[in-house]
Amino acid sequence: MDGNEWINGYLEAILDAGAVIAKHRRQQSRNSSTSNGVQSTVPSTNRVPLSISGAAPLDSEKAKQTSIFQIGEGNINPTKFFVEEVTSGFEETDLYKTWMKSIAMRSAQTRNNRMENLCWRIWHLTRKKKQIEWEDAQRLARRHYEREQGHKAASKELSEFSDGEKPEPSPKLKTASATLSRNYSNFEMFVQQQQSQKKKSLYIVLISIHGLVRGYNMELGRDSDTGGQVKYVVELARALAMMTEVYRVDLLTRQICSPDVDWSYGEPTEMLTHGNTEGAGESSGAYIVRIPCGPRDKYVAKEHLWPYVQEFVDGALAHILNMSKALGEQVYGGEKPVWPHVIHGHYADAGNIACLLSGALNVPMVLTGHSLGRNKLEQLLKQGRDTKEDINNTYRIMRRIEGEELSLDGAEIVITSTRQEVDEQWGLYDGFDVRLERVFRARAKQGMSCYGRYMPRMVVIPPGMDFSSVISLNTEDGDSDGGALSEPMSPKPEPPIWAEIKRFFSNPHKPMILALARPDPKKNLTTLVKAFGESRSLRELANLVLIMGNRDDIDEMSGGNAAVLTTIIKLIDKYNLYGLVAYPKHHKQNEVPSIYRLVARTKGVFINPALVEPFGLTLIEAAAHGIPTVATKNGGPVDIHKTLKNGLLVDPHNQKEIADALLKLVSDRNMWMECRKNGLTNIFNYSWPQHCRIYLARIAQCRSQRKNWQDGSLLDRQPAIDEEYTRDSLKDVHTHLSIDERSVGNGSDFLEYHSKLQSVQENSNGSDIAGKGFWQRKMRKVFVIAIDSYTTDGKPHENMLKAIQNIVKHVKEDPSVHGPGFILSTAMRFSETIELLNSGGVDLFEFDALICGSGSEIYYPDVYADNASSGISKLQFCIDQDYLMHIDYRWGREGVRRTIARFLASGVEDMQHPLAIEEDGTSSNEHCLAYKVKDPSQVLRVEELRKNLRMRGLRCHVLYCKSASLLYIMPLFASRAQALRYLFVRWGTDISNMCVFVGEAGDNDYEELLCGALKTIIVKGYVEGNGSDKLLRGSGSYHREDMVPVDSPNIVTVDLSGISQALQQAMKQ
Repeated sequence: MDGNEWINGYLEAILDAGAVIAKHRRQQSRNSSTSNGVQSTVPSTNRVPLSISGAAPLDSEKAKQTSIFQIGEGNINPTKFFVEEVTSGFEETDLYKTWMKSIAMRSAQTRNNRMENLCWRIWHLTRKKKQIEWEDAQRLARRHYEREQGHKAASKELSEFSDGEKPEPSPKLKTASATLSRNYSNFEMFVQQQQSQKKKSLYIVLISIHGLVRGYNMELGRDSDTGGQVKYVVELARALAMMTEVYRVDLLTRQICSPDVDWSYGEPTEMLTHGNTEGAGESSGAYIVRIPCGPRDKYVAKEHLWPYVQEFVDGALAHILNMSKALGEQVYGGEKPVWPHVIHGHYADAGNIACLLSGALNVPMVLTGHSLGRNKLEQLLKQGRDTKEDINNTYRIMRRIEGEELSLDGAEIVITSTRQEVDEQWGLYDGFDVRLERVFRARAKQGMSCYGRYMPRMVVIPPGMDFSSVISLNTEDGDSDGGALSEPMSPKPEPPIWAEIKRFFSNPHKPMILALARPDPKKNLTTLVKAFGESRSLRELANLVLIMGNRDDIDEMSGGNAAVLTTIIKLIDKYNLYGLVAYPKHHKQNEVPSIYRLVARTKGVFINPALVEPFGLTLIEAAAHGIPTVATKNGGPVDIHKTLKNGLLVDPHNQKEIADALLKLVSDRNMWMECRKNGLTNIFNYSWPQHCRIYLARIAQCRSQRKNWQDGSLLDRQPAIDEEYTRDSLKDVHTHLSIDERSVGNGSDFLEYHSKLQSVQENSNGSDIAGKGFWQRKMRKVFVIAIDSYTTDGKPHENMLKAIQNIVKHVKEDPSVHGPGFILSTAMRFSETIELLNSGGVDLFEFDALICGSGSEIYYPDVYADNASSGISKLQFCIDQDYLMHIDYRWGREGVRRTIARFLASGVEDMQHPLAIEEDGTSSNEHCLAYKVKDPSQVLRVEELRKNLRMRGLRCHVLYCKSASLLYIMPLFASRAQALRYLFVRWGTDISNMCVFVGEAGDNDYEELLCGALKTIIVKGYVEGNGSDKLLRGSGSYHREDMVPVDSPNIVTVDLSGISQALQQAMKQ
């Protein structure tokens, strides 16, 4: 109730009306015998009877018979009003509307009844707020308890692992130290050393998919998705491209061809800047690359982009592969491709994309959150206006939080703007614990294993600023042009935006107080207007300028923005601020520097009164133009103030404190000059070159700690193959393929095979056959069979074999398909898969690859299996060792195994009893821990189990499979969907030429196979039941429509007879 002084006025009015209310009640009592009710004057939209405590709504007949709803002509029954209005909502702004309606009533009787009911609403509001505070305290306490348990468990397990283990320098760190001569105690020395090793060859990929992104005339403030993040990523791309060692920067975003937006957002490529050195190739510089995903002719808000994440990943992967090859031609003369130096995701959606791309390409990932979902959820729940379910439906907040958790799983480092973001925002996540991060880092430095446990490194690097718009910075003279800028000697006409602002003022020469923000409730602009309106001294000394984005019609704005703007206009009228406040409807992005110069010329002040500000880039912009600042003390402005020392911090909820700070800076000329001088002196701490130098050095540190990043990507070691051959067939990976001993029976068979294979290679004398380790053929189309049909005990159902046979038959018989390739993707072990295919007489060599163990292994047909001279016929497939190296990243098999063993013994926080699973050694392999599910009702869902593992620093892919009879725990980047992307990269096949066959349900990775750029054909009739869906997520989590697009043209549902037609349709697309 704090800060709602107007409630006192309501209560006084209710008390004054008490006598009239009592008289009204007596009159109602006398008339009760002659009247059956009163005719309500409440608008018809508010007259729907509501139930209490979840009871069913009263029907019209019962309402007539119930005394509490009796109505009389011209009056309102207080009880009915309470039931209809009070229990349906408790938002404080509604009370103001009720107050206005009440005082507008001509009938004193009706007015007084409404006053009485307003008192009921205030009581209900107070009770509800107390309940919300209690629930919030309980939620935070439980969260704190869970995190403490995870921290203690991880520390205990590490200490058990480390018994007898002596710290010694890690070989990786030794190598890195010898190569880089790293001095960890002095980061500046490391930065300087990196600057001395420059070579213009780096390729950096930035991703920011939501909003309207372009390099000129940015429409900042057009909507909630097009704000400071758009400006940040564009300027970061430009700045990185100007660094000496950087060859190319790609900023990937979504292509939008909607008639509702400018045509430029539909252009596939836009150059931001060319390379800064002579002799740079034609592809050097910074570019915006727009990837098609989702509806082509529709602008989609960020909350509804989640189903199209996988499609964006596939499109981005194709672009990166093509660009890497092109850059290799320019930088290395075609000897090797230039793989991305880093993939940097901005916000949750792009972070999710960057994580998947990092897993597919095996390159480092960096994350910048900008604003975080858990923090927003906490704030919205504290307001109490919506339930968690309503918040999730509006903002898709649970999908966003999971996207951020996945981003933390894959990120090497997380770049933040302030320390507050690390401590108070990222600290809310399962995947980050600052204490565990320090423990893991200390163990790594001492050469001690963390057994697969990992926390990303949080690095505070403040954003930079583009100083090109600042004409001249003069720290000595404060009188020339407001003290900030020196205009050229020749007279120039004033910018048009100056006239647009000045027309609002009766005296435009007074100092201007500038606020530049969207009309969003969290920006707190209404409190600023109240503070200005209630301070007579401030009104006399200054004018107020509100730059609140661009608008054409308030009615066409989003609800929250329209409400804020309407309130501001009413406050201007209430305080009679006409001639004192400017709020222009339009401005261009390139006019913002001119606005700053106008404020500096009038010796004004910039203010950011936001309730919480993650960073505060506008504060840096104002300081660069010599303008003192007043800012919220919540968030990033605290760090900015420590660096710049050019203003004051205030409590954003305290109107008097805001007014006093503004008045102090406007009225005290000496203080204004001192703040201005400090800002101009310290501003270059926030320059983009400084930001980029630290950025590149931090990335170099994280890259140097992993061997394959030092040597180059694993994919770089592929031999060169004819372009046409590469596009249509499997690539030569013989040197990274080995024989899987489990597939040949006993060890003697394996040794015998190995010796024969060696002799074949020696006799080949370097011929073609020695360079090919598996069966190869040209493939125009690739068909993936991923139908999960199992019995309740996890055995392959007979429908699975029928599905494989029928699909292969229909594809081969279809005249529109030429040279098809087949991949079988399954949760079964390799031996189970071979046994199933042999039982149905399926030719094993129909398949170009077998993805087994839900993506933990990939097998290829062996080219020597049919070689008569070798005399070998027993072994027909070999395992891809390169893939095993690929997914081994952050995999601590023994650490995960011991953690699950502890769960089996003592349970976890979410359950009061041990998990009903047991280890299944026969289904396990080196990169997959398998557990039999004894009772599906006594196990944790995937999201809960993954949460408990994350809190212990373990990053894994968790899924239930085979009709929920088995639990698989695998490396983070091991999955059937990611295995397909690996083959896409390895084979060079266009992913749009891949077609996946699935059933109507499946394992927990079923959703990942439904979305993306590939074609998906859902074949009905082969899968019984719901697969393992029931163990994926709980009721309070996100939904399938947040993962899979409901209207995707790439998804077709058919029965067996319709496969041919579906294939023809897929071929046309």
